[in-house]
Amino acid sequence: MATRDDTEKGLGMLLFAATMLGIAGIMAVIQGIAAIANSKVYVADTHFVFSNLRTWGWIVLIVGVLLLIAAAGVMNGSGFARWFGIFAASLSALGQFGAMQAYPFWSLLMFSLAIMVIYSLAVYGGDAADM
Repeated sequence: MATRDDTEKGLGMLLFAATMLGIAGIMAVIQGIAAIANSKVYVADTHFVFSNLRTWGWIVLIVGVLLLIAAAGVMNGSGFARWFGIFAASLSALGQFGAMQAYPFWSLLMFSLAIMVIYSLAVYGGDAADM
């Protein structure tokens, strides 16, 4: 049986995970739109894993939308959203390796954020279903 402190810590970590999923989703959507529009934000001579900048932009945009959907589900306390959030954060973490050549520090920051979200959902995600 979980104590009150464990329950509050679990709810705090789920709130953290949902908030970070939302922030990462918004940032990914902005990055995706900028890449699709061939914005001057991106480095000119960067080689991408998939095709070109526009293709990478669509991939990032789709991952961003998945992150936003996962954030909304985790905020609602859905058990399925916990696993979907882990899946979406894993896609985001893997996707950051594709942008590593263009923006290494930003990619490492977003990768570590995804890992923290995965940890929060995996360890504390089951507590919300028990309440």
